[in-house]
Amino acid sequence: MTVIFGCLAWLALPLLYWQHGLETAPALKQAGINRLGVSPAQAGAWREAGFEPVPMTASEIAAREKLPAPRIQARADLASSTRSPWVVANGWRFLRRGAAGYYYDVPAGRAALSAAEAFAYGADAVLKIDPADLAEFGRMLSFLRQLPPDGLPPVADLAVVDDGSELAGEVMNLLSRRNLLFRVAAAPSAQFRVNIKLGTAEYPRAEAANPSAFALKIRRQLTDEQRSLRVYGSEIVICRLTGDGARVRLHLLNYSGREIEGLRVRLRGSYRAGEMQADGYGRVALDDFAVADGATEFSLPRLGTYGVVDLR
Repeated sequence: MTVIFGCLAWLALPLLYWQHGLETAPALKQAGINRLGVSPAQAGAWREAGFEPVPMTASEIAAREKLPAPRIQARADLASSTRSPWVVANGWRFLRRGAAGYYYDVPAGRAALSAAEAFAYGADAVLKIDPADLAEFGRMLSFLRQLPPDGLPPVADLAVVDDGSELAGEVMNLLSRRNLLFRVAAAPSAQFRVNIKLGTAEYPRAEAANPSAFALKIRRQLTDEQRSLRVYGSEIVICRLTGDGARVRLHLLNYSGREIEGLRVRLRGSYRAGEMQADGYGRVALDDFAVADGATEFSLPRLGTYGVVDLR
């Protein structure tokens, strides 16, 4: 059953799981990190050192769903420059499992993106990171803390009936990577024109076995004009859109590991000019803002790891 993230989920920041000793306290404080998950035996010592420890046992960590580190993954079978990059992202898992607990164990260089990814989807996530990433992780947490709460319902253009299969998960993965906004459902919903139920005449499993072609079929069924979100010029930025008709928030996650300039975005609906808040840049004005034919378009001057656009 799909779980809709509530307002309180957006108030929770990803939690650092720290297995190092008290000698690392100065580095943590310098990074601005005060709250951290620690073994119950060490909680008292960390509290006395001025931190806010969250006792976590090994079994509690093991009970959480372990996630792959978000990244662009090099694959020998996708070496051609004409093929789409293979993005490892967890948004579809959050949409599928909802309020479940999650755990990242990420290598150096992945902490900030992992934290932003979990936050964008309101996920209850614990992160074990490389100590070399403390400063970057702390800067991302500082950015996330200053964002105003979201509290808006997720926007979806179609429903995916989840039969629990690996194939259904791969379809969700590809839809998410193509920024085709979906809701996970237990049964087809009259709210959506497109309801994907694998094993039916319209959506046979054999066809879904080629998820890339299957995602293209769904895009054609929706039509680009009726999509709530379109991103031009990038296949490595994955978005989450929330809104209530009067206002929207667009979360943009950049999986490339490098700055992107001039990204163009189209949202269905007419909105006044807004602004983006981006990690590393603060408030950023939107370029080439235009409203026409029931849609709003704008460009982002630059995007680092994570940005949030609010429009009314």
